[in-house]
Amino acid sequence: MTAVLPQAPVSVATPASSTPRLVSPFERFGLTGRRLNAANWLGVVAGVYVLVTAVELIGSGFKAATGDSAEALFGFASNPFVGLMVGVLFTALVQSSSTTTSVTVGLVAGGLPIQIAIPMLMGANIGTTLTNTLVSLGAARDKEAFRRAFSAATVHDFFNLLAVAIFLPLEMMFGLLERTSGWLAGAASGTDGGFVATMFGAVGSVVDTITEPLANLFAGATSFLPGAWHGVAMILLGIGLILFVINWLGRLLKVLLVGRAAEVLHRSIGRGPVTGMASGALVTMMVQSSSTTTSLMIPLASSGTFSLRQIYPFTVGANIGTTVTALIAAFAFTGPEATVALQAAFVHVLFNVFAAAVVFGLPLLRQVPLRAATRLGGLAATHKVWAGVWVLGVFVGIPGALIAVTTLW
Repeated sequence: MTAVLPQAPVSVATPASSTPRLVSPFERFGLTGRRLNAANWLGVVAGVYVLVTAVELIGSGFKAATGDSAEALFGFASNPFVGLMVGVLFTALVQSSSTTTSVTVGLVAGGLPIQIAIPMLMGANIGTTLTNTLVSLGAARDKEAFRRAFSAATVHDFFNLLAVAIFLPLEMMFGLLERTSGWLAGAASGTDGGFVATMFGAVGSVVDTITEPLANLFAGATSFLPGAWHGVAMILLGIGLILFVINWLGRLLKVLLVGRAAEVLHRSIGRGPVTGMASGALVTMMVQSSSTTTSLMIPLASSGTFSLRQIYPFTVGANIGTTVTALIAAFAFTGPEATVALQAAFVHVLFNVFAAAVVFGLPLLRQVPLRAATRLGGLAATHKVWAGVWVLGVFVGIPGALIAVTTLW
């Protein structure tokens, strides 16, 4: 879910005053007032329904396409660094970490080993930061404004890069995320998980019953294809549906909530790191898009309304808020599939919570993204070629080259 907002200063007193009116897709039918508001909320419910159905379709398609050879099919990504780059590149291309995490949840439910999925989920965190970095380029004509905007955008990049640099080696050595997420998923969905597992299982069963007819309809529409191609078509159809529905939800939720989200942002930034982090998570859950959340901050940074140090914790909170989508996607499955799907969703949650606790919680590490972003912002403002090198290198060149070399060799 991606939003590119106008590069204009925003007043603290009237946060929405300079933002153009967002248009609902239902307005073309002449709806206004309460009817329009009701239609928007029904559209959100329908979007969540299609999202869960699409994830279920991907899981079924992956199982049908690979049988028992899912691990062999993704053998090229068994190297965790390649899996990481797959996550970065895919997220950068579709401009949505929510799409990547939802697809990954479906793949895990369909048989993708969690060991391969974990680096891919980490890579989604890096890839999603491309959006606000691109938004910051809108201030390139004014050197000082661009310095502030590019620094504010890339502090998110550096935070996520540092988080991966810490937790990917820990995962490779100790299986930290795999073990912790596995325990949580078992407790939440296992037969001996008590009340939580019972509630999760009940909700999952209801959701599965509701979404199964539509999933079967889509599966039947591709059943004429032979063998594994049927499964491949289901995967592609599921990914297409997710791409559509994530954008659909983004449009509707921005119409419904972006004004309130902007108010939360303006009231909370600058009131301390914990408040900033909590508001970043809240705003992202409201609009279901970390890209929208972080892009909201770029005009505030470029105009000098808020400093980089004030904006920094807000971006950390956005990382945590965006994990809700994967948790919703996990409800597409029941039984053993639900446990592994939920484990993949918990990996994304735990990674971002651990990163916030360690990178932002330790004073020495907390300063690293700030200093790196400040330095890069200064370089990019003086020599704009550095901005191009950063964007193309981090989000396209390095991931693509590493995947190509590993696949060919």
